[in-house]
Amino acid sequence: MPLNNIQLHPFLLADLYRNSLIETGEVSNAQETDLNDPVQEKTVVKKIDSLIRDPMAPDSYENRWKYLGDYKKNILFIVRYTNATYLPDEQLNFLTSILGACKLSLGDIAILNLATLPAGVYKTISEQFKSRVTVLFGITPTDFAMPVNFPEFQVQALNNCTFLHTPVLEQLETDKVLKSKLWVCLRRIFGV
Repeated sequence: MPLNNIQLHPFLLADLYRNSLIETGEVSNAQETDLNDPVQEKTVVKKIDSLIRDPMAPDSYENRWKYLGDYKKNILFIVRYTNATYLPDEQLNFLTSILGACKLSLGDIAILNLATLPAGVYKTISEQFKSRVTVLFGITPTDFAMPVNFPEFQVQALNNCTFLHTPVLEQLETDKVLKSKLWVCLRRIFGV
C-alpha cells in the first residue's frame, strides 16, 4: 500500500493529535483538555469525525465510489475501463460531444467506472445514487446484476429509473448505424 493512501480511523487520529489537531471551544487551554474524560473525548471524536469521513459509511457514496461529473440532473453513465480512472480521453471527448447534442454537460451527469467496483453492484448503486437515467456503455444488464435483461438500444424503465445499454464507446464512435441508434434512444430519453 502506498503511503499516500493510508487511512486512519478518527479514534486513532484523536489519540495521535489529542492536544493539537482541533480546538473544542469548551476549554480555553488545550493543556486542560482531558481526553480520559468520556464527555470531552466524545466531543473531540465527533469534531474529528466530521472532518474525516469514513469512506465506507453508508451515507457517503461520493467517498465510496469516485465518479466524474457533478451529477446535478441525476443521470448516471456507467463504463468499464480497467486502464483508466474513469475513461480514456478519446472516449471522454466523444461522450462530451454526445452530451452537448443532448444539451447536457459533465456537470449534469456522473460517470462511474465499474472496473473499480465489486461485481453485482446494481442494487447498491441504485439505492445510493437514485438516478433517474442510467446508461450502461459496454455493460449488459446481466453484467450489472440487474433483475431484468433487455436488448441493446431498448429504453427500459425499472424502479423509477430509465435504463439503456449500448456497445462500448469505441464501437459507437466508429459505427454510424450504432451511433444513429444511440441518438434515437437519447432523443427519446432526454426529449431533444
